[in-house]
Amino acid sequence: MKVILTETIESLGIIGSEVKVADGYARNYLLPQKKAVLASLQNHKLFAQQKVRVDLQIAKEKGIAEEMAQKLEGVVCTIPARVSDENRLYGSITTRDIIDALAAKEIIVEKKMILMKEPIKTLGAYRIPIRVYKGVEPEITVEIVSD
Repeated sequence: MKVILTETIESLGIIGSEVKVADGYARNYLLPQKKAVLASLQNHKLFAQQKVRVDLQIAKEKGIAEEMAQKLEGVVCTIPARVSDENRLYGSITTRDIIDALAAKEIIVEKKMILMKEPIKTLGAYRIPIRVYKGVEPEITVEIVSD
């Protein structure tokens, strides 16, 4: 089913774009939540009239994202952890630990924004990308130290 997004959804696209999604996803989530409308001729005309407003919304979202990216760029988070004799961690450092370390620096991010491939299990410094907006991914440094 083809729908037109009425707000930016990270996994689908930006506001005003036409995307093809599964019928159930559109019927059960996107349409009832008013996150999208059916891609009909009438809705296309309506969005064409509102193009200026949509473009302003996209610019505003991107501006906020770039501002947050500047704030995040170069941030160093030090996370203490218990280690064994071989410098391996007891447990691991996950996105939750990074969120808590950033919150201590008064930087609020969501779990889905942190792009970690797998949990950290050894001491050291790691570069972790944070997806703030589509195409805007600053990197922070996470240092894991022995406590």
